[in-house]
Amino acid sequence: FIRRVGWDERLVNESYPWVEKQIIHQPKLAQWQGAFKDSLLDVGVSPYNGFTYDHIHGTKVGGTLFDRFGRRHTAAELLASANPKMLTVLVYATVQKVLFDQTGRRPMAMGVIFKDENGNQHRAFLTNNRRSEVILSCGAIGTPQMLMLSGIGPKAELDKLNISMVLRNEFVGKGMADNPMNSVFVPTNRPVEQSLIQTVGITKMGVYIESSSGFGQSQDSIRCHHGILSAEIGQLSTIPPKQRTPEAIQAFIKGKRDLPHEAFKGGFILEKIARPISTGHLNLVNTNIDDNPSVTFNYFHHPHDLQRCVDGIRMAAKVIQSKHFTNFTRCDKPTVEKLLNMSVKANINLIPKHTNDTKSLEQFCKDTVITIWHYHGGCHVGKVVDPDLKVLGTNRLRIVDGSTFNESPGTNPQGTVLMMGRYMGVKILRRRLGKAAHV
Repeated sequence: FIRRVGWDERLVNESYPWVEKQIIHQPKLAQWQGAFKDSLLDVGVSPYNGFTYDHIHGTKVGGTLFDRFGRRHTAAELLASANPKMLTVLVYATVQKVLFDQTGRRPMAMGVIFKDENGNQHRAFLTNNRRSEVILSCGAIGTPQMLMLSGIGPKAELDKLNISMVLRNEFVGKGMADNPMNSVFVPTNRPVEQSLIQTVGITKMGVYIESSSGFGQSQDSIRCHHGILSAEIGQLSTIPPKQRTPEAIQAFIKGKRDLPHEAFKGGFILEKIARPISTGHLNLVNTNIDDNPSVTFNYFHHPHDLQRCVDGIRMAAKVIQSKHFTNFTRCDKPTVEKLLNMSVKANINLIPKHTNDTKSLEQFCKDTVITIWHYHGGCHVGKVVDPDLKVLGTNRLRIVDGSTFNESPGTNPQGTVLMMGRYMGVKILRRRLGKAAHV
């Protein structure tokens, strides 16, 4: 990945440990994860690479944001390393649009309009220092949306909402992708401890095999709407825009509430497609930054992605039937078709189900796909930004987030995105102060 995006490998290797030592921890391997690890090795996902941050073929245990006390650490804690005299953080401030000075040959970012917690709007301007700049880091969905609302994007997209054009760029919001995920439900005849993804099998066929267990959700949690992070919002991208109706969302909510208790007693073996070829696009719904844009990822549009999903499901089935896993779950060795039948109901999304879901693995993949929230694209290098992530055709505007990626790196891209900020900051500073500068 580092070579493909053209980053300085030495600087990357300096930047990653800075993130790791502050918020990443070695997990205490849950029993479920231990059985999963042994099963991966049993079916040939080898060698065993132990606990490592390196992304290499085989089976490994990766890092976690949860420390040994079960406390989750977030990117906000990286602010503890900042110089408080040189940093001002506005809490509950939501940027509405980027402001531009258009009197010169190229539009120049001059500041932003933001809204405070009371809904009052304010303007923040850059200093006269020519090195000052606006950096967008709104994510793969928020950044293309912000650019278009600020007047940078496809002409037709801006015209339909009467947005004044600052700069025409037909590539903004294009090439959107998500790593499609499908999972197989594994029942147990006893409760298992809760574990998020700790162990992963990195296969040579471009599929990651992962697992989670013991969801432990209560009825209150299942009925709760979790805002922009809710499954209702995330699963909208699994169906075409015209089918994203209020009725479809209500049907999804009902399906979630009707999940049997057994779905939270046991776990899931999931497969995730790395570097999907299928891509989609992002479109504005209105000019309100608080409203989600319409995103279409076109999961499995390319036949190679669909074939990799089928291969991944077959690998997951082998893992489940390994003696290590059946010994742990204490369940009879189930048939693949029985597991798939259970999994169709356990994977709640907005896609209508077919009667032949379990007769065809291709149909199973199409109908049970769910998002793993590894969105990327929409502001690609060479199309929207240059190799230094400056927005093409503008001055003093840069993007530092996953919208610039052609792929979502690793088994969990969060570490790379966090490192990206450190990497770009050090790179810019060294360029200004000289390569010998120590940061």
